[in-house]
Amino acid sequence: MAYVIGSDCVACGTCIDECPVGAISEGDIYSINPDECTECGTCADACPSGAISL
Repeated sequence: MAYVIGSDCVACGTCIDECPVGAISEGDIYSINPDECTECGTCADACPSGAISL
């Protein structure tokens, strides 16, 4: 199961720079492509608002 970004995302951009496979897309609320996510958890660890979870 891929990581997902919840509604408490503030679109700060921290996670997009941390993703080693480029699975995160920008937007009002960022999103993670489940087909590209390797479930490494780097984005969740970097997220300052705690918006990313499995």
